[in-house]
Parts: sequence; structure tokens; C-alpha cells
Amino acid sequence: MPVAPLTDQKVQFLFEKAYAIRQSIIEMLIEAKSGHTAGPLDMADIFTYLYFHALKHDPKNHNWEYRDRVILSNGHICPVLYATLAHAGYIPVKELLTLRKFGSRLQGHPHREYLPMLENSSGPLGAGLSQAVGMALAERIDFGKTSGKQFVCLTGDGELDEGANWEAFMLAGKEKIQNLTVFIDRNNIQIDGLTEEIMPLNPLADKLRAFNWHVQEIDGHNFRAIDQAWGQAMAVFDKPSVIIANTISSKGIPAFERKFEWHGKPPTTEEEIKTAKFALGINN
Repeated sequence: MPVAPLTDQKVQFLFEKAYAIRQSIIEMLIEAKSGHTAGPLDMADIFTYLYFHALKHDPKNHNWEYRDRVILSNGHICPVLYATLAHAGYIPVKELLTLRKFGSRLQGHPHREYLPMLENSSGPLGAGLSQAVGMALAERIDFGKTSGKQFVCLTGDGELDEGANWEAFMLAGKEKIQNLTVFIDRNNIQIDGLTEEIMPLNPLADKLRAFNWHVQEIDGHNFRAIDQAWGQAMAVFDKPSVIIANTISSKGIPAFERKFEWHGKPPTTEEEIKTAKFALGINN
């Protein structure tokens, strides 16, 4: 199914939806007093584009056979997944405030037994891409190359330190899985510092091309750039696609942006909470 043209009105809609999702992420983290800030905020635009423009899915029928599959590998950024699902109609928005609370469906890492609309459980880094490759290969075995489903895997750049990812990249390239698209959150940080200081990834694009992937590098906050990259990925029929999304960690809160310290902590002090709420226009 072709994706509809991205009109000016739709770009504005996506911008406003991503803003609302970022607000929800911060409200969740403040209430939970636990969780990750940087990745969820910087991936809000990618998730918004996918769920509100590109993907085939149905919030009223999450088991719809012909839905596209979204596999989140870096499960610690799940606040953006939960917030997006809520704003898309899968779960109540008010449930977001139960993040990480005892008995909540919204665990600190996604758990499919609690949320059956998820395609996978995730937490251990490096596993999601292998899961996505396996799902796509199983789909090919069952239905051939023309089933029409897209498999979308979202990963972090720091996560690529895990060697299992590169085995999955190698297998997907060898098998020419044309209906698999990977978004890499290239925010250049991980929990201990900058990716290029801890375990350099560059030249990342060249490495992925060498594994027989169609590679694009984009501004991960520009909806038109995301849309163009998605369109190109859908037009490739002889190899899997990877979109390296250059993002600003903690996007939307200038005082937090590009600081690796926000990878794995929420706003907790009075000043941090005030700063986050002010930046995102949260009035309560």
C-alpha cells in the first residue's frame, strides 16, 4: 500500500503529535521517578512518522494479519513507544502515568505478555535486530516475497556495540530481505559517554553498505527527510534498508540536549522538573 503524499498540513499534524508525545514522555518519567530521557525524546519524530503516516496498522485490531511489524530493539526507550501507542489509540493516555509502577502493564522494558499489541519483548541490547530478521525470514517462508508486510526495527547506535547485531546485519544482507527497514538512532551518546569515544562506529554507513544494505543518512527530526528516506527504502527490492537517523539526544529540552548524562535518568530534582516542563509547555 503506497504511503500518502506528505502535505504541509500533514507535516504540521505530525509536528504537533510529536510534541504531544514528548510531553507525555516527560510526564511519565516525572511520575515514575525512573527511566530513560534522551532516547525517547529524540526518537519521538520517527515514531510519530511511522504510526501516524507510514505504517499499516489498526489500533482496534492489533492482531490484524496484514499489519506492518514494529520491533523495538533498544527497549529502554520504551516511554516513546508507550506514549505513541497511547496517542494512536492502543492504550488509554492516562495509563501512561503508571510507567514502572508495581502491577503496571508499562514495564521498564517492553513485555509482550502484558501488552499483546507489541511484536516483541526487549531489554537485552542487541537482540531486536535478530528477532526482526527472523520474523521477516519466517514471513518469506510462509508467504513468499510478496506478502506486503513491512518489518521495521528500531535500534540505538550505542547498541551496535553488541556483536549479535552484526551477525544479523550479515544474515539479512545475505538473504536480501527487501521488506526489512532498520532505523538507527544516531544520537552519538550511550550511558557512559559519547559513542565515538567509548567504541567508535564510524564509518558506520560504509560498514553497513559492505554488509549489502541499502543505506541512507538523514536528519531524524525532519519529517520530509524521514518521508523521503522511507519512500526510497520501499523502492528497494534487492536488499534490506537501514536509515541512520541523526538525532539530538533529549530533543525538545535544550538544557538536556546532547548530554550523555540524560541517557538513563529522568528529571527528579525540582529544578530539572521545572526545566523540562517549561521547555515542553507542560502547565501542571
